Amino acid sequence: MRTVGPPVAAAAVALALLSGWTAVGGAGRQRAVEAGPGWLLLPTAGASTATAAFFTIRNPGDIPDELVRAEWEFGGRITLKQHRHQGASGRWEPVPALPVPERGTLAMSPEDADLMIADPPALRSGQWVEFTLTFRRSPELKVRAEVVPPGGRRSG
Repeated sequence: MRTVGPPVAAAAVALALLSGWTAVGGAGRQRAVEAGPGWLLLPTAGASTATAAFFTIRNPGDIPDELVRAEWEFGGRITLKQHRHQGASGRWEPVPALPVPERGTLAMSPEDADLMIADPPALRSGQWVEFTLTFRRSPELKVRAEVVPPGGRRSG
């Protein structure tokens, strides 16, 4: 007759360890998203009545999150936008949310996603502007963006 003691004992130990890990928050743990300073394009005189802001948002948790709204110190409308690729071309479109993957990053850029700001007030290069980012799961996040001229993109 064959014994099942060691495999059953090993499974029981593994189950106990996994249960303990989950109980202390090791599995599927939600952690608040993080972001450093961003950048905001200085509108070109006479060229546009809109501009865009960009941030890099990191999610250190095990659960995906979404950026669902953005506001800035000047009020007005901010639209979440994403570039939809269609073969060799694509188009921009408003989206209800921008995903921030678990243990991943939402790196906004002129080629992917941004915060479109309609009718911004007069801005100057080097000025810092405050934003409030609202997420589906994480608490609101206050961040700042530096106004930069076109072609003067900040890294980060």
